Amino acid sequence: MATRLPPVHALSAFEAAARFGSFAVAAEELCITPSALSHRIRLLEEHLCERVFVREGRSVTLTEFGRRYLDVVRAALRTLSDFPLPNKTTQNQMRVKVTVPPTFARYMFMPRLAEFMAEYPDIEVEVYLFVPLYDLSLSESDVEVRFGAGEYPNLVTKKLFVEPSFAVASPAYLKTIPPVKTPEDLRHARLLRSALEPWQPWFEVAGLDWAEPTRGLRVDDLGLLLEAVKHGHGVGLTRQHFAQDMIDNGDVVRLFDTQLASPPHAYYLVHEAQPSLRPEVQLFIDWMQSAYQVI
Repeated sequence: MATRLPPVHALSAFEAAARFGSFAVAAEELCITPSALSHRIRLLEEHLCERVFVREGRSVTLTEFGRRYLDVVRAALRTLSDFPLPNKTTQNQMRVKVTVPPTFARYMFMPRLAEFMAEYPDIEVEVYLFVPLYDLSLSESDVEVRFGAGEYPNLVTKKLFVEPSFAVASPAYLKTIPPVKTPEDLRHARLLRSALEPWQPWFEVAGLDWAEPTRGLRVDDLGLLLEAVKHGHGVGLTRQHFAQDMIDNGDVVRLFDTQLASPPHAYYLVHEAQPSLRPEVQLFIDWMQSAYQVI
């Protein structure tokens, strides 16, 4: 029967953390975030069913088992690194890993990415997706675009832009309910719920003393929320850049002039606080800020 081996990336994280006595310093050497390194250590400990570190504040020390295991790991890693690879050529590829929310990726990032790739053809871009408000720690990405309140301790956080939010519905759905001419008429409508676009701040701007809806369809993805509106599930809140094509095509219509100028959530560019960033990462950050500052 095959033996399940520990993942090599967890072993390298363990060796680096043991050598420095610090997750933060080890993470910097491996070009990952401290949270990602901590995750790798947890994977290794779960695999071994043993603790390899004693965590004391920001410092870490090896357990007795960890000290013995470190000798084995170092020998294994040394064997792998010293093995001759005659056909391997040294590559120095510049690469940027960026994590973005799905809707931002679809409507705003992909249409503009060609500009960056045309200007910097030698930089490879890797794009990953995550769910806003749930994945709250940087993984192994260099840069993230986050949709949230912008409160990310110990991270460099730069707001990309703010867009007003407003109510939309499909023409077909509007035919099934009494006429909706003022915000008060929404009492007859099904309000689609989302943690990303809460109703209560919009209610205040509309002069409605209403509480946040607690029943009905909830969709915590801005793109899917628009699809739910388009298919007649109810009234939802959205933003111009996401909804414009559907509005132009007549799939959804904007209700009222009322809009929330500064919604509680916006898009932020986030990365780890580091003394210096790799040149390609800094170029990407500068491009992102320039590309979206006019919105």
